[in-house]
Amino acid sequence: MPREKPAALWRAIHNSLSADITAARYAPGDKLPTEAALANRFGVNRHTVRRALGELANAGVIFTRRGAGAFVAHRPTDYPIGARVRFHQNLRAAGRLPTKEILALETRAADAAEAEALRLATGAQVHVYDGLSLADGMPVAIFRSSFPAARFPDLPRALQRLRSVTASLREQGIEDYTRASTRLTAKLASPTQALHLQLSPGAPILRTTAVNVDPEGQPIEYGRTWFAGERITLTLSGP
Repeated sequence: MPREKPAALWRAIHNSLSADITAARYAPGDKLPTEAALANRFGVNRHTVRRALGELANAGVIFTRRGAGAFVAHRPTDYPIGARVRFHQNLRAAGRLPTKEILALETRAADAAEAEALRLATGAQVHVYDGLSLADGMPVAIFRSSFPAARFPDLPRALQRLRSVTASLREQGIEDYTRASTRLTAKLASPTQALHLQLSPGAPILRTTAVNVDPEGQPIEYGRTWFAGERITLTLSGP
């Protein structure tokens, strides 16, 4: 039988991997087999495999990380930033299942940034909530939220039980709160951030720094969130 032309070979590999991804044999975020493994599977050289992977990457089906390999791409989740930013509500509106994991809960003296943002005296105590936000089980952000401890003495127990800032604040008598300010900064993931977000160190992330206030305008939360750049699209929403 006549041997297939190289162009037909890479296209066949491209179509086969596309079919595997469509059939959910590889889920979003999964790592594909190495070039060597794929070359062995399809009986071709690595250059042919590389061409097929390159076409998949150009189409946005996969992405590659230097030294780490090729991964199935995630569909970025739209995440509105507006007067009211609610994690669970935003993710559900995007058709995703939101969950949170607690990384740390502690009460300590406020640092300079926390004291300024929350209008606290030097040395005042804050509750600090470090956590991981997930969409459909995939990490999309890590966050640190600080709250005035004197005003919300029982907040840590509520956060431990409810895993929701909105629900926990409601138990403390805060029925509504709004975003007073948000700052966006492009960053590169540190090794620890990359580990939590399942990214390569140095991968692009977006940091938001925000202050939420109660209906009287009193700051109640100072938050910093680091979003996985390839999984979240931050959008500006109206009031």
